[in-house]
Amino acid sequence: MRTKIYRLLFFLFFLLFFNKSYSQSYGLGFYSHEVVQDQRTGLDLSPDKNLCFSQDFELCFDLNFFPKRDDYFGYILRVVVSNKENIDLVYDKDSKEKFHFKVIIGDRFTKIAFNIPPEELFNKWNRVRLNLSIPDHKLTIKYGKYQSSADIALEKNACFKFLFGANEYKQFKTSDNPPMKIKDIRIFEGNIQKYYWPLNEYDGEQVNELIENNNGRTAHPLWIKKLHYEWQKIGEFMVNGPASFSFDQKSDLVYVVERDSLKTFSVIDSKISSVAYKNKYISLRGNHSIFLEDKKELLNFYIDQKTALRFDKKNDSWSQSYNPITPITDFWQFNKFYSQHDTSLYIIGGYGHFVYKNQIQKYNLSTGRWKDIIFTGDRFTPRYLAGLGLSGNGAYLIGGYGSSTGRQMLNPRNLYDLLFFDTKKKSITKIYDLNTSGEDFVFANSLVISKGDSSFFGLTFPRHRYNSELQLIKGSLHHSNFSKLGNKIPFIFHDINSFVDLFYSQSSNRFIAVTTFRDSTDHTKINIYALNNPPLIKRDAASKAANATYYVLGSLLFLAGIIALLFYRKIKKKQFDIPEESMLDKSNVLESDKMLIDEPNIILAPEKVRNSIFLFGDLQVYDDNGCEITKQFTPLIKELFLVIMLYTIRWERGISSDKLKELLWYDKSTESARNNRSVNIAKLKNILEQISTCSVSKETGYWRFNSDSAKVFIDYQKYIDIVKDKKNLNKQKIRELAQIIKRGAFLSIVNYEWLDPFKAEISNDIIDAYIIFSHSIKISEDPELLIEIANYIFYFDSVNEEAMVTKCKALVHMGKHSQAKNTYQDFCKEYKILYNDEFQRSFSHVLNSEL
Repeated sequence: MRTKIYRLLFFLFFLLFFNKSYSQSYGLGFYSHEVVQDQRTGLDLSPDKNLCFSQDFELCFDLNFFPKRDDYFGYILRVVVSNKENIDLVYDKDSKEKFHFKVIIGDRFTKIAFNIPPEELFNKWNRVRLNLSIPDHKLTIKYGKYQSSADIALEKNACFKFLFGANEYKQFKTSDNPPMKIKDIRIFEGNIQKYYWPLNEYDGEQVNELIENNNGRTAHPLWIKKLHYEWQKIGEFMVNGPASFSFDQKSDLVYVVERDSLKTFSVIDSKISSVAYKNKYISLRGNHSIFLEDKKELLNFYIDQKTALRFDKKNDSWSQSYNPITPITDFWQFNKFYSQHDTSLYIIGGYGHFVYKNQIQKYNLSTGRWKDIIFTGDRFTPRYLAGLGLSGNGAYLIGGYGSSTGRQMLNPRNLYDLLFFDTKKKSITKIYDLNTSGEDFVFANSLVISKGDSSFFGLTFPRHRYNSELQLIKGSLHHSNFSKLGNKIPFIFHDINSFVDLFYSQSSNRFIAVTTFRDSTDHTKINIYALNNPPLIKRDAASKAANATYYVLGSLLFLAGIIALLFYRKIKKKQFDIPEESMLDKSNVLESDKMLIDEPNIILAPEKVRNSIFLFGDLQVYDDNGCEITKQFTPLIKELFLVIMLYTIRWERGISSDKLKELLWYDKSTESARNNRSVNIAKLKNILEQISTCSVSKETGYWRFNSDSAKVFIDYQKYIDIVKDKKNLNKQKIRELAQIIKRGAFLSIVNYEWLDPFKAEISNDIIDAYIIFSHSIKISEDPELLIEIANYIFYFDSVNEEAMVTKCKALVHMGKHSQAKNTYQDFCKEYKILYNDEFQRSFSHVLNSEL
């Protein structure tokens, strides 16, 4: 029973904290044939030299393509061997042959050729491996289950240049490359990872290499992380008269209805087309458009005339026209949605002639009839400028601006309630009031509903400002907290001349924002923006409440686990200066495994420790007296402290003032950044005086963190000492590593962009350390320890094949055949879920395979 409790607690703990680190998207995108040759993207992994190897090495990287582009031909990777010969991985979409990925050596095609299925090539990251065996003079390419080799003449101690995309290197220049994305480039020499370029930069041309500081350089980069934070303007044009628009999600087209023609804008390639109407169309201020997905047709309507027009694509004409003699609309900034189950258009709220509306109107496309809906349930305050998202049998409506009476002169105010309108029950249910603070805001017309995690995305802006700004937020359909995402979009707001809506493109996995503004010359300006999903949290976001709930829950769960462990193990509390070496915790081992490992007392983090800094799990800092002083670090000082300490420990040199400005004071002038740095360095030094031998100093132009490892314990330093020499790992070091990581993920609730490479490296190093050590032990020597190591690997990689093989063989060696078969079957189920493919190796093949 006790073991089951431990296993459950630690499983939930790792699920909460470790998986969180990998949610963000990054990589390098390549400008391709959509731009001229000298603006295409290239990447040189070692711009000032070649990389030399004395033994076999493997280069691997993750690859996918941008969808719906006109041309995909080009060089993915060119490897130049000793400045004499080229090895090329190319993609030829127009090839009449069966395979599109091909490998060329010199001026000849090799037999190496393969395909990546389109659904994976465009929607997933695909690991490609290039292995060069120098003694065997052999090149091998691996992708998934595909593997093929070709002969190549290689000199001993050959040197290589690795060029992705376009390049201008000597006689090996290339200008053609496919519209691709790559990330996580690694080079292994022997079994040791020698270089690692994550490609998780946000800006600039330098590409950081994390192991040997062998930084690469890119030309004309398209940084993926930036596309997840900054909205990109992908379209801007003017149209005649009042205009309305809608979005065809399946075709990724924005339809703009103007006075004389219908414009079509593709969000994939930013191309605009236009067709003139063949019949007369009366462009009325306040007209709206909506694209009906099930009918594949565009509808334009004007509420005040109770008239809806359908556009005939074959004849380029509207089904009818509006009456030009009409007063100005009584329904500005209302919300709308189309319900497929009853083929009806619903219109909610609006504003006109000093009155806010809580009216719900329905237009049945089958009968052509309009009627008002009498609804029941909770109160619906009259409003306009709300956000609406379709879901199930109805729609969610949030926020807006209005008044209880509907009259503009009687206490109008911002509204933040989330309501659900059920089209079948004709009822309104209030769910909550949004938890807000700071400047008031209203919503763009539509919400994007995410069914997977019961959340919504919406664009907000302050209605009381003409030069306003749009801010994307993510909220829950069940809880009142929200978070701000991405940067802001400039938006000119005047409620009867401006309009903004939010859409989602499934094929390109992007949010699309469209804004309009009608000027005094009766022309309407259209701006179209795109932001990659998932969007990144704003650096200066004031509200992080949505994440706070997650972390509080995780912290409480972890605390409960610690209490349970203390209760069951009856550990006596004691203080110590430096945490002692301890045994690998066995809390994640199945009770049925009945581990036989000799187990000394496991030392958990006591209530008070002296002179210690813990970075795994929550950040905790203890002074000379064992008192926790973490709360003395303000958010800025904490980030300053962490960046100086981590750069010092990891790179052994510290961080320059210019780099500090780039990370912490990027938005300030040089003088202002210098003043801020001086003030906060002084505050940090005062805090560190409470910990013996800890200080911050500037040496040889770099800010460094100084401490005496004999007097101050830093778990990250201990981790570095263990993993830096993976070849010489032993049982004691493996157990020390487990003692460190069981506190939790590295800085689990701290999220800085510059911290991502540290977190990624730690995860990879821990998996590599366990795998390398497991190779050094024969199953007959210690099967119990190998099972435990396999369980730890599964925390980080649930479909690690080596861990599964090791655990199955160890269990069989112990005579636990049924448990081995269950382990194999669980692995196959997880593999199927993650890859949507069957694991090809049988259980008997696994048991008979070489580790």
